[in-house]
Amino acid sequence: MSPSSKPKSSSPDQTNPDGPLSFEKVWLMFQETDKKFQETDRKFKETDKKLNKLERLFVSQWGKLVESLVEGDIISILNQRGIEVTDTIKRRSGRRDGIDYEFDIIAINGTEIVIVEVKTTLRPEDVRDFLKKLKHAKTWMPEYSDKKIYGAVAFISEDAGTAAMAEKNGLFVIRATGDSASIVNKDDFVPMVW
Repeated sequence: MSPSSKPKSSSPDQTNPDGPLSFEKVWLMFQETDKKFQETDRKFKETDKKLNKLERLFVSQWGKLVESLVEGDIISILNQRGIEVTDTIKRRSGRRDGIDYEFDIIAINGTEIVIVEVKTTLRPEDVRDFLKKLKHAKTWMPEYSDKKIYGAVAFISEDAGTAAMAEKNGLFVIRATGDSASIVNKDDFVPMVW
């Protein structure tokens, strides 16, 4: 083999058209990578916002479905328990003394009302919060100040023991299942009057 036919070995500068890596080139590559990470992070945050919005919409619509299911049976199931309500109001809300309030369902007759808090999944903190709201019901809705007020919680599922907690605190406990709702308190249950 003659020296002219021997393949030439390439130097590092010949295989890398941009020349050898220098600190400046590495720094630029890090900056480009950082920009790409920032863009990816921004896209993740946008996706998170969209998913959170969809979750709120789903939960809200699911809650409305449960409210409708319970409202459809509330008069008959309360009548079976001796509370002769005749009418219902959904989503009663207002503002009194600088406090916003909302009640999901109110069942009414001439002397009694039953305020129903509806949850897809009933949790202990829901019961505690609802009991606090019931204490203010006559102040927030003065047209009912001369009525007996009972409370009820309605739900599809519960955290363990929450229904028993609600009953122990004098609330009617309503379980929504399939296409109906029913009161699941013990037969000798006596509701608290607010």
